[in-house]
Amino acid sequence: MPRLALLLLAAAASAAQAAPQPFTGIDYSGRYECRGQDDHEGPYTGTVTLALVREQSSGRHGAYRFELEVPGYGRYPGQAASDGAHMAIHFALTDQATKDYGTGIARFVKTSDGRWQFSKWYYEPEFKGGNFGTETCTQLK
Repeated sequence: MPRLALLLLAAAASAAQAAPQPFTGIDYSGRYECRGQDDHEGPYTGTVTLALVREQSSGRHGAYRFELEVPGYGRYPGQAASDGAHMAIHFALTDQATKDYGTGIARFVKTSDGRWQFSKWYYEPEFKGGNFGTETCTQLK
């Protein structure tokens, strides 16, 4: 087979593999009521909103807009990426002077009444010299 034909065949095969697949994963979109424990700040409550970005999701992998609202602290917008029941989350307080931003990892399960719930562990490299914490968030009906 001529070299040009081989190159065209390889390019076509590569393009076919790179084409995004339709999203087949679980859609975790919704509002969640959260209870957290921050290593520096102690216990807190908040509300998380997750919104699937379908055009950036592929196969079992989901792309999400993320926002945590914590009374007395503010809004923490960010983004998340899911792989099955696991989700990586990046968030940052809108007041950037605090350096209150971080990355978390969450695991989703269904509650006995059929709602989604996730448990998240997070790390904040610069907030008050470094910080971590946990959250448990349950989807609102």
